[in-house]
Amino acid sequence: MSNQNKNTLQSPTPTNGKNKEIGGFLKGVEIIGNKLPHPAMLFFLLSLAVILISHFVAMQGVSVTYFDARAKAEVTKKAVSLLNAEGLRYMFNSATKNYTGFAPLGTVLVAMLGVGVAEWSGLFNTTLKKLLMNANPKFLTPIVLFAGIMSNIASDAGYVIVIPIGALIFAMAGRHPLAGMAAAFAGVSGGFSANLLLGTTDPLLTGITNQALIAAGIDMSLDPTCNWYFLAASTFLLTIVGTFVTDKIVEPNLGTYTGEYRPDNTPITELENKALRNAGIALVIYVVIMALLMFPANAVFRSAEPNGELTLKTFMHGGLIPAILLLFLVPGLAYGRTTGKIRTSHDLVTSMTEAMKSMGGYMVLAFFASQFIAYFGKTNLGLIVSFKGADALEAAGLTGLPLIVLFIILSAFLNLFMGSASAKWAIMAPIFVPMMYRLGLSPALTQVAYRIGDSSTNIITPLMSYFAMIVVFMNKYEKDAGLGTLTSMMLPYSMSFLLFWGIMMCLWMLAGLPVGPGAGLYI
Repeated sequence: MSNQNKNTLQSPTPTNGKNKEIGGFLKGVEIIGNKLPHPAMLFFLLSLAVILISHFVAMQGVSVTYFDARAKAEVTKKAVSLLNAEGLRYMFNSATKNYTGFAPLGTVLVAMLGVGVAEWSGLFNTTLKKLLMNANPKFLTPIVLFAGIMSNIASDAGYVIVIPIGALIFAMAGRHPLAGMAAAFAGVSGGFSANLLLGTTDPLLTGITNQALIAAGIDMSLDPTCNWYFLAASTFLLTIVGTFVTDKIVEPNLGTYTGEYRPDNTPITELENKALRNAGIALVIYVVIMALLMFPANAVFRSAEPNGELTLKTFMHGGLIPAILLLFLVPGLAYGRTTGKIRTSHDLVTSMTEAMKSMGGYMVLAFFASQFIAYFGKTNLGLIVSFKGADALEAAGLTGLPLIVLFIILSAFLNLFMGSASAKWAIMAPIFVPMMYRLGLSPALTQVAYRIGDSSTNIITPLMSYFAMIVVFMNKYEKDAGLGTLTSMMLPYSMSFLLFWGIMMCLWMLAGLPVGPGAGLYI
């Protein structure tokens, strides 16, 4: 490796050397947040707060009645108290189920088995050194952000894969690893609705919108591509905005990295180059096999839908994570066998065991986070907040562009209380889609406005399922990092995405551009 290449890997960016702080407010958020109890105990205290608030709200007899687009029926939900005999039974009887059924838990642990092999064998380290040898550090930020945004094609896989790799890439380039993690998190979660391609979220939300139209007696139906134009353009906007926030706000605010982690920047040996080639060959063979199992008309991984059509829907929701496990395990094993790091089955299991050791803190944190999220759903507090917000928006009496702007803000606010995009839209769509339709606004426009608000605040709400996992990933590089550190890092992304994405929506409407193929702005 040349001296020039070595410098590319080792020298920190100018912002790292200044150790300056930008924004007293953000530093205040971090200090206050990190003075709070350990995140696990914080989720425990939040659970206690939900228990007390639910009892008070239930005593007032608060309830909401709405048409559920997924159930295709009118539903009445009352506030449920957990501070009574039935509530106590629920908390004890459901505690184990809440934990084992916590969606991110299985996703993270299964995927980390494969990631652990690739990391322990040295494949990650050597691959990143190879990639960064001739890379300009200035382009790392947009690359990480863009990769994060595009990763939502694979549903939640980006949380487990792109975010830790984002930190590792920055560390290898001599930049602050938490800045790389923040950029990746912003792309994966803040940009969850943006993409150049269609993902699993598009047909899911469009299906709910169509059900809301049917329930309202509106003779209209949307295609899953109805938001494609706008969301494809949003991919570039968020990459640019996220790059600016990372390089000008977040990374300078983090200052010089003083943690214990130090990347291995020794030159790549001939044996490592040979191992990389073997890992690449193994990866190509695996990808070809998976393609044959997925994409032909009668492929093994395709399953029949109720209408008889063979699709990958079930595989994408259930089989994708084991496939990702093998995506890292296969080349990691090939690399380790070539270098001699993995000689026996004992070595292979050791690599997986080391990965699980690093997940111990997350498994503890996930227990308390899962209870909090389960309690919040059980008490119907999220539903009540959503409907009170909807009533306030309807009472405002706005139309056109001002109504869309207010709807985006409302969606962003409600996302702080309900994490699931589809569950929230199933509640909101039957209210807002017909209302805005009758005011002359296209259901496709209403749906894309909802997606802007919903995505923008994903990265600052503890109700987002993977929020606790990100804190654990951060602790690998900064042992004292907590919820305050994460919130202060992600707040500039959230506010910037909401602002500039909202401005883009306004300009889009003023220009009269369709949000997707055959999907105009107005009726």
